[in-house]
Formats: sequence, structure tokens, C-alpha cells
Amino acid sequence: MKLTVVGGGSTYTPELVDGFARLRDTLPLTELVLTDPATDRLETVGALSRRIFARLGHPGTITTTADLDAAVDGADAVLLQLRVGGQAARRQDETWPLECGCVGQETTGAGGLAKALRTVPVVLDIADRVRRANPDAWIIDFTNPVGIVTRALLRAGHKALGLCNVAIGLQRKFAALLDTEPADLHLDHVGLNHLTWETAVRRGGPDGEDLLPGLLADHGDTIAADLRLPRPLLHRLGLVPSYYLRYFYAHDEVVREQRTKPSRAAEVADMERRLLALYADPDLAEKPALLAQRGGAYYSEAAVDLAAALLRGTGSPHQVVNTRNNGTLPFLPDDAVVEVQASVGPKGATPLPVAPVDPLLAGLMANVTAYEDLALEAALHGTRERVFRALLAHPLIGQYAYADRLTDELVAHNREFLTWA
Repeated sequence: MKLTVVGGGSTYTPELVDGFARLRDTLPLTELVLTDPATDRLETVGALSRRIFARLGHPGTITTTADLDAAVDGADAVLLQLRVGGQAARRQDETWPLECGCVGQETTGAGGLAKALRTVPVVLDIADRVRRANPDAWIIDFTNPVGIVTRALLRAGHKALGLCNVAIGLQRKFAALLDTEPADLHLDHVGLNHLTWETAVRRGGPDGEDLLPGLLADHGDTIAADLRLPRPLLHRLGLVPSYYLRYFYAHDEVVREQRTKPSRAAEVADMERRLLALYADPDLAEKPALLAQRGGAYYSEAAVDLAAALLRGTGSPHQVVNTRNNGTLPFLPDDAVVEVQASVGPKGATPLPVAPVDPLLAGLMANVTAYEDLALEAALHGTRERVFRALLAHPLIGQYAYADRLTDELVAHNREFLTWA
């Protein structure tokens, strides 16, 4: 079994490799290929990855190459974790929106749109090469904004699912609070990528007892602190939003914070320099503790579980994925991409039934879905007017003067990545 990681030079990669090595019975890889145009980083990460495999006794081979076509040739699955423009582009995404009093964030708002415009054309080109090399290969997208990127892949007819670590991270946190095994908990997880809520936490499966009321009563302070939202809000909602909802529920508070401290991109860039220095140590043969601060916790476990289900028909019976709506949420278009629990196997993902959704959630989902549709049109076809329409539709922007100014800023900061600009 061959799996290719596009963006293999990422500092995330040792987390992924560690999961492949530890969970080799779940996903028995014979070859792991890391590909990245940044050859210096690629070789550093690749060498550490081989040492991790060797230390944990994995018999598979790890190869590195900057040749994308060679990397995907014969691959059973291709995992995408690329960042077009690198941390420098992310730093811009997180700063220029603040000039208009709008949140600066890499996956939502104006910064999220900029990332989508840079990313979608590149991902579609990669996917076309994968399809030419092996039409049966699955594409697993971890590249943000996952919802828009996955929608682009599915609209183009690719065999693709999107993956995010929010659900598995919350499952692990809830399990620790409840002193139980993560596999014993099933989350009623509903929404769009980076716009999700846990409406129930069930013991044993989708029909199990709902533990969420007790979880909020006994551990509300801990959960609220993790989300950086007030505990009374969680009790009023009666559910647990993902931490990305803070950008919506406390937007102005977040903007004030962002204006007075270094951007997350600056923090990550510094962390990446330190990580790469650690990775270059020939005696290091495990993922360093610092990597946990980089983000992406449990990403490897989620990736292994999903790949095993798609390629072998094994893995967890239900998994949270980003997939085509197809009536799962009746208030959204069928071709919208939703993030929900699904049964996953070699034929793809079939979403589980979702209970009627509170209008408080459904209204925001519908609004952001409309934005994502306009964002995808802008990513595929360009023009300033399409960018403006997407920004005007976004619930974190919404005013024409802001949308006009942010359009100019977005184009100015991303001109080298926009063929139409």
C-alpha cells in the first residue's frame, strides 16, 4: 500500500509519520512518499521520518521527492497538507483585515478567502495529476480552508473527502474529563468545516445515552476555558461549539486581542524554525514535545482511521468527515460540503442522519455556505467583483465599505498568486 503526502516538508509531518508507525496494523503501509517543492525542508523532515519508522520498527520505506508526478504515481491515497505562500502569506492574512476592524484569521473572514483563492487552483492541478496517475486513488484533504477545498475537489469529480482534527480533539478531551476511552464516545457533530457544534456526547454509539448535560454541569469551567468563551454561554446554548466559533460569538473581543499581540503566524513561524532545528539533529528519532504546540493534535490518528476505512474497509465504524451534503442538512444545497458523522468505506462516506438543527445554528451555516459558494466561484474564475461579493456575503464582514476595502487589500497582498489580478 502506497500513500503520498503532498506538503511532506511540513513540520506537521512527523506527527503524521508517528501515527503511521504506531498504527501500522490499522494501515499497513509499504511505502510512504513525501513530496514538497521546498527540498531543504523536505530532506530534513524525511530523514527524521525514516528515523521514527526505524525506532518504532515499521518495515515500510519512506521516500522523498520534489517530483509531484513521480510521487503520486501508483499511490492508493494522496493526503494534501500544503500551504501556498507559506507562513509569510499566512502572516498577511492575519494582519491586513484588522485595518478594517475585521478578524485576521487564516481560515475564515477575509484572510480565509485569500487562502482559498491561493489554494484551490493549486489543489485542483494536483488532483488532476493524481487522477491521471491513478483514477482509483483517494484524495484526503487536510489543507485549509477544508470545506471550500473539498467542495472544489468534489465539484471537479475527484474521489475526495476533507479531514479536520476538531472533532477528534474534542472527543479526546471529553473522554479525559469523563475518565473513559475515546472510542466509547460518539459525538453528534454538525456543521461546516471550522463552524461546528457538538449537540450531544453519547456513550457507545449514535443511539447511546447523551452525556453532554452532565459534562457541561460538572466540567463547564474547563470546557469554557479551552474554548475561551464564557461558561454561561455554553449553558444557554446547551451544546459545545468548536473554538473557531469564538471568531463569530466574540468577534470584536478577538479583534482587540489581535491588535495588541503578535499574530499566530509569527508565533508559528518561530516555532517552525525551532522545530526544523530539532529535526536536523541526527540523534532525534521521535516527534519532539514542541510539536504539540504547533497544532494538529490527533491529526495522525484521524488520518490513519480515514485512510484505513477508504482503502481497507476497516477503522472506526463512524468518522467525522467533510463530504457532500446530499440532503443531510435539508436547509443547505445538496452540493454543499458539511462536516458530520458518516459511515466510511471503500465507496466513500455516507452521512448519518442528523436531528433537526436549531435555527440559531442553521442560520449561520446557511450564511457561511452561501459565502463558500461565492468564494469558490472567485477561486475558480477570478475577478475583483467576485471577490467583493464573497466578502460582502461573509457574516464577519457584511458591510459594502469594508468589503470594497478588503477586496483591494486582498488583491494587493496576493497578486503574485492570482493569475487574473
